[in-house]
Amino acid sequence: MNRILITICARGGSKGLPRKNILPINKIPLIGYTINLAKEFSKDFNADIGLSTDDIEILEIARQFGLDSEYIRPKNLATDNIGKLETIEDLINYHEKNNRVNYDFYLDLDVSSPLRNLNDLKKAFTKFQFEKKAINLFSVSHASKNPYFNMVEIKQNGFAKIVKNGNYLTRQSAPNVFDLNASFYFYRRKFFYPKIHSVINNRSIIWEMDHICFDVDHKIDYEFMKYLIENDKLDFKF
Repeated sequence: MNRILITICARGGSKGLPRKNILPINKIPLIGYTINLAKEFSKDFNADIGLSTDDIEILEIARQFGLDSEYIRPKNLATDNIGKLETIEDLINYHEKNNRVNYDFYLDLDVSSPLRNLNDLKKAFTKFQFEKKAINLFSVSHASKNPYFNMVEIKQNGFAKIVKNGNYLTRQSAPNVFDLNASFYFYRRKFFYPKIHSVINNRSIIWEMDHICFDVDHKIDYEFMKYLIENDKLDFKF
């Protein structure tokens, strides 16, 4: 049977939106949605759940939602210039040492992008297991802008040009492109051992979500998500 570790990373600091990981939506702190889904997935797959935070209040809120953790994120991994992979790897090492197990798969659930459900995770995990050459999978949404058609960059001479070359007259005729929605990521053990340094690599696959999904970076994102959830305006069962 495959052994799975679910990782939840929730730093106390956030410059874009202070304390965003515990801001309430429909009377539930943001991290509560992620913990509840992690527990659902864990029931079906007998997965362990790990929490990485440097914040005492977040630890206490997690306990209120049934996730007790003795792990405290080291200070050197709690700064703005540290990538998430380093944070996940440290949490993995902690749980593998303490639980005396080498996990086969890791599922990272992003607290700031909770618009997903158990069905999303199950279908994505099935795809990931089937694609045995893939070492990681990440969730995406269909992009509203297309670099082949309506995205430009500025050349050295100051003039604009289309980002990717192509002779496309309509957005529909251009190749499909996707936005990373930062909601969930599956990894095989071989992603971290030996360590791969980028989520996007030549053995990555995607799971396209067929409903709205975005992450909270700024106040407007939070207000929009809050409106959708509290007024039952989502286009999927949440």
